Amino acid sequence: MIIGVPKEIKNNENRVGLTPAGVAEFRKHGHEVFVQATAGNGSGFSDAEYQQAGATILPTIADVYGKAEMIVKVKEPIASEYPLIKENQLLFTYFHFASGEELTHAMIERKAVCLAYETVELPSRALPLLIPMSEVAGRMAPQEGAKYLEKPLKGRGILLGGVPGVKPAEVLVLGAGIVGTQAAKIAAGLGAQVTIMDISLNRLRELDDFMPKNVVTQYSNEYNIREAIKTADLIIGAVLIPGAKAPHLITREMLKTMKPGTVLVDVAVDQGGCIETCEPTTHENPTFIIDDIVHYCVANMPGAVPYTSTLALTNATLPYAVKLANLGWQEACRRDEALRLGLNVVHGKVVYKGVAEAWGLPLESVESVMEEAVA
Repeated sequence: MIIGVPKEIKNNENRVGLTPAGVAEFRKHGHEVFVQATAGNGSGFSDAEYQQAGATILPTIADVYGKAEMIVKVKEPIASEYPLIKENQLLFTYFHFASGEELTHAMIERKAVCLAYETVELPSRALPLLIPMSEVAGRMAPQEGAKYLEKPLKGRGILLGGVPGVKPAEVLVLGAGIVGTQAAKIAAGLGAQVTIMDISLNRLRELDDFMPKNVVTQYSNEYNIREAIKTADLIIGAVLIPGAKAPHLITREMLKTMKPGTVLVDVAVDQGGCIETCEPTTHENPTFIIDDIVHYCVANMPGAVPYTSTLALTNATLPYAVKLANLGWQEACRRDEALRLGLNVVHGKVVYKGVAEAWGLPLESVESVMEEAVA
């Protein structure tokens, strides 16, 4: 198969979909790899390293899309990429269709095969291609929150860990999955007083067994959230419903009950956000203020630490990408249920329930669409 790795062109996105080590792995299996010039620079990988691993360097993004049967990247295509995508071309990347109506319709129109990292799901319900970036984003959330709590950045002017004789900041984490757990760990390590909420009592019991004493667990419901936000200095939204929009746990009117300078970090923003007032921002302009509340809503947080993020992501994606290349997407998805669940839009048809529901589109059976593809 011919693999294409374009340079990411989303604002301040420095990750890359494949490392030189990944190129070598594809070459070992007899596949061709075309990488756009300077695609790996932001993550610390030079064109020369890709060439040494067996890739061919192409000068433009159009050249890469024009050659490739499978595109391996990090973030969803943006508008300037839509015309480059070919019918039947396999795109293996993060899509987050449930928060992108324009993107969804564009991929339907292009009749591509869109296999989304974020909905590849194991029988255990774990999301193996989302976990690495959830770990990075979760660990970054308290770090970013601590920065924007500083007064020059319009925060409350409070040090997350406090000092002897002065209480530490109060951190509220909504959601006890991968992001929430990592966020609570880092916030606690910085010395904050942390409350983590979730609707799963079993998960809260697990956390209670291994979290440090400055982390307390609480059942998540509207009343408890309303009470907790009154005293929180930093609130981290970490709610995920795979492939679907995140629910709004904090509404616009709730902002008025928070202390001025409170910081909100909505890690769920790429799935629509769990804070009603959050809209996607960029690393270039990461925050905005509503009702004296600082909102940090960067949709590609791990892009700020691209070396770590690229290695963590490709460690997880490469085995699946090689399987797709070796077998073709139809056979790979037949043999691997986790990969099959990654199919979101195929040949102009929506095959993932969360995407269909988000935009009121007809849902097609993935089995019937795969049979049509073979025919």
